[in-house]
Amino acid sequence: MAPIGGKKAKKGILERLNSGEVVIGDGGFVFSLEKRGYVKAGPWTPEAAVEHPEAVRQLHREFLRAGSNVMQTFTFYASEDKLENRGNYVAEKISVSKPYRAFSKECRRHTSSAKFIPKANMFFPLAGASIVGVNCHFDPTISLQTVKLMKEGLQAAGLKAHLMSQPLAYHTPDCGKQGFIDLPEFPFGLEPRVATRWDIQKYAREAYNLGVRFIGGCCGFEPYHIRAIAEELAPERGFLPPASEKHGSWGSGLDMHTKPWIRARARKEYWENLRIASGRPYNPSMSKPDAWGVTKGTSMLMQQKEATTEQQLRELFEKQKYKSA
Repeated sequence: MAPIGGKKAKKGILERLNSGEVVIGDGGFVFSLEKRGYVKAGPWTPEAAVEHPEAVRQLHREFLRAGSNVMQTFTFYASEDKLENRGNYVAEKISVSKPYRAFSKECRRHTSSAKFIPKANMFFPLAGASIVGVNCHFDPTISLQTVKLMKEGLQAAGLKAHLMSQPLAYHTPDCGKQGFIDLPEFPFGLEPRVATRWDIQKYAREAYNLGVRFIGGCCGFEPYHIRAIAEELAPERGFLPPASEKHGSWGSGLDMHTKPWIRARARKEYWENLRIASGRPYNPSMSKPDAWGVTKGTSMLMQQKEATTEQQLRELFEKQKYKSA
């Protein structure tokens, strides 16, 4: 087994990728912190960074211990317009009041990189991007299919760029073009769709075999998912993450269980081939996405600073009932 917590000299992300190293990203902060009671679903703004910095810091620690090389700042929806639109007070200066504007600009200053562009667009390498890929809205299977197309496009155009993948940790084979936000389970009923750590180990291996070297996750990815990536790719990296000290790859610690049928599960083949049951006998295997036909630019998506009125909500409820009929 690879040694625990291997130490490597500090190198930049491109230096690592150029040498062929695997770079492991972190997971989904917004969804993780919402589950823990620090983020409000709907607005999804990151005021927890100033209201509960210890919670954000602890999640960073957990992703780091699980094997992450890249720790992204918690800045989703930290722009001034989003913060103001969601009802947050925006301060001009740092003071004892919540410094959202200053916080937003400072975080963006630390994370800005003209050459790191996590979007599926083939024009970015032409603009000088060194890393291109996909993130969020779709599961690992769909995301890797997209990365494969990007790779083929790069090769056909004679362009070079490192590939990145940070998908959802939710299975979304039934979602439409807008991804998991169209699923009726979004955002409070997604747990039955959560990928197991074994699903993620498979994803990590498939991503690596495809040539992806920046491998991480987005919404739904918890530290144990990142640990699964690090454990699957431990042979390539040469070490296991500190979080594996109490775990052991592929359930090797189960050989110490008191029940013999549990001890029999301490092997890779068992978990690789297990067909997971949902425990919900009357539930369908897939959902019908809420395909309202609403896309970017539609008036319904225009932001408003005031809260949604009762009349507006009633109109939405009626539209939902009509679409469900």
